[in-house]
Amino acid sequence: MRNRNIGGILHIYQKYDPVYFPSPTSEPPDVVSPLMEQMLRFGSQRKLTPEELARAVHLDPSQLAGLGPSIDFIRAILLERKRKLLEKYETASVQSLAKREFHDRVNRGLPPKQSSKAYVKATHQEQLHDLEQLWYAQRDDSSEFARHLVKLMDHLGNKYQVDELAAKYQFSGMTPLTIEEALEVKRLLEKIDELLKQLDEAEKSAQIAVIDLEELSEFVDPTDMQALEEMQRMIENYVREQAERQGLENRGGKLSLTPKAMRIFQSKLLERIFSELKAGRSGRHSGEIVGEGAVELTQTKPYEFGDSIGNIDAPQSMINAMVRQADGLPLQMKSEDIVIHRTRNNPKCATVVVMDMSGSMRYDGQYINVKRMALALDGLIRSEYPGDFLGFVEMYTFAKIRRPAEVIDLMPKPVTLFQPVVQLKVDMSRENISEHMVHPHFTNMQHALRLSRQLLAGQDAANKQIIVITDGLPTAHFEQQDLYLLYPPHPQTESATIREALLCKREGITINLFLIPSWSQTEDDIRFAYRLAESATGRVIFSSGNDLDRFVIWDYVKHKREMLG
Repeated sequence: MRNRNIGGILHIYQKYDPVYFPSPTSEPPDVVSPLMEQMLRFGSQRKLTPEELARAVHLDPSQLAGLGPSIDFIRAILLERKRKLLEKYETASVQSLAKREFHDRVNRGLPPKQSSKAYVKATHQEQLHDLEQLWYAQRDDSSEFARHLVKLMDHLGNKYQVDELAAKYQFSGMTPLTIEEALEVKRLLEKIDELLKQLDEAEKSAQIAVIDLEELSEFVDPTDMQALEEMQRMIENYVREQAERQGLENRGGKLSLTPKAMRIFQSKLLERIFSELKAGRSGRHSGEIVGEGAVELTQTKPYEFGDSIGNIDAPQSMINAMVRQADGLPLQMKSEDIVIHRTRNNPKCATVVVMDMSGSMRYDGQYINVKRMALALDGLIRSEYPGDFLGFVEMYTFAKIRRPAEVIDLMPKPVTLFQPVVQLKVDMSRENISEHMVHPHFTNMQHALRLSRQLLAGQDAANKQIIVITDGLPTAHFEQQDLYLLYPPHPQTESATIREALLCKREGITINLFLIPSWSQTEDDIRFAYRLAESATGRVIFSSGNDLDRFVIWDYVKHKREMLG
């Protein structure tokens, strides 16, 4: 009988097997999140290049199986080279040589009388910093003593490096070293250590891009280097392909986001937040769907994580499963078979999020958590509560209404005043005064609440709320056309802010204040938060910055459930 297995894969000469990279059924790597995290931290000031993205993306290390020379093989080559160097040389003699050359150079120096004492002290203690200061004190770079100090510092630097070599590595050989040879051995050993560290990182995350191939070429056979470079190109091409599929655009060598990429990132944020649901609960809505007020439409859409099972189109879902499975029995339904009816909601809730972007928000990257929360809340309302209204207000010395697309580029304002006490008054009605001339890093909560109130006034919703994210007391406010900048926080600013909060209460707007920790936060900040919430019949919620998105999202969903009840 003839052998029908006439096909196969040849990889004797290639040294890698493309079947293993990557599996078409494996989960594609997340290339959106690294770029989003970069933009959350730096805004539009610093965009990733495709090469930097390839370094940031984490792949499944199992995908490297069979690709090029193995990591273990390269590691063994480096360790063997390191072992031979340590077993060949000894360092005691070169340490003595470096010390002797330094002191010989010291004795050749003839310092000026005013520098003699400092010279003796610096050379006796072998302090490079003191020699540098002595050189600066000469005021004449071309003098004989100044030139002597330059050469002396060079000898002392060599001594430092030789001593570091002897302390850092355990040599067991007998071959003596010159100073130049010792410095070269030190360079090689440190390069090997750095490459070994890169190999460990590449093995954990499949990030071949982290390996410095130019440095590695000094130790590895050219044939193996060629295969490793090919592997790196394959990974970069794969990441580039996934980036295009997930909505990243390459504009002028820099990657930028599209609405598709934004939706993917928001869905991943929400999936992370709602993955903490307790077992036994279905979907994102905690509680009964009855009474939600949604109108079920005939149109359907594929099921997504968090969709209500009460809106499933059961007949069409079963048909999809049968078409996919053909004649296989028993019938097994998968998530991709399920479709749900689209719904139309009547407006129920209007929310404005006030995001503190004052100077203090730069500490511990608090502003990053605020922006991540805003994007998650925007994604939640777009996907789950499309009838609700959501607005954003940036709060600093002034307040500005921001579109959702602008949120990711917001940055904390630079601190431009460092006096311990600031009491400034600016007449903003003057023609020669503009916002750009005013110190931006203060916190004007009064102006932010006023803008939020004006935004909500145009919304036909029975439930209105303002979510304020801040780390402390307000330090700026308006009185007519006059802008006051007062630090430390002043009772005058607090009174103006409370008055604006009372106007919100009069218009039926609830203020929920999320107070995040800060290095400068005091008991006064907490007491003010309570006074503001009490006067406006709102709430104060304490949360750590890293959990801010989860706290705000769950609070929003809980509030929705209370309204429905």
